[in-house]
Amino acid sequence: MRLDFTLNGAVLSLDIDPGLRLIDLLRDVLDMTGTKEGCGEGECGACTIILDGVAVDSCMVMAMQVRGREVLTVEGLEQKGELDELQRAFIDSGAIQCGYCTPGMLMSAKALLMRTPEPTEHEIRSAMAGNLCRCTGYLKIIQAVQKASQMQSAHHA
Repeated sequence: MRLDFTLNGAVLSLDIDPGLRLIDLLRDVLDMTGTKEGCGEGECGACTIILDGVAVDSCMVMAMQVRGREVLTVEGLEQKGELDELQRAFIDSGAIQCGYCTPGMLMSAKALLMRTPEPTEHEIRSAMAGNLCRCTGYLKIIQAVQKASQMQSAHHA
């Protein structure tokens, strides 16, 4: 079937198997391997992407469901060779341990910051609740999101 959608700002049109999950389209067809599959059941958040401004688990979305929609993956955060403020904050805060959960964490945090530029700690914790980290790096991740929020505020002031 024909699938037309926007991926990281680029309009794509391709023929795909209608039974393909979005995560498999991203990883196996489009080589966007930043999106990770952890559980395959929508429980861990490793495969989180942003679909029309909302963080979703790409393992739970059929590829055809993104027809005419906008998908943002972790690869799309970097712009013109520059890391997103959120990515820089994760690095600066030591919020990356093994790194497997990091793309999903970044995307959940980015979706939050897109809708709530200055979130409270409670809002950050709530937005990140669907993302699991086996290295128990939650505190540094929360601090990184707070730092990114401050960086955005200073940048836009």
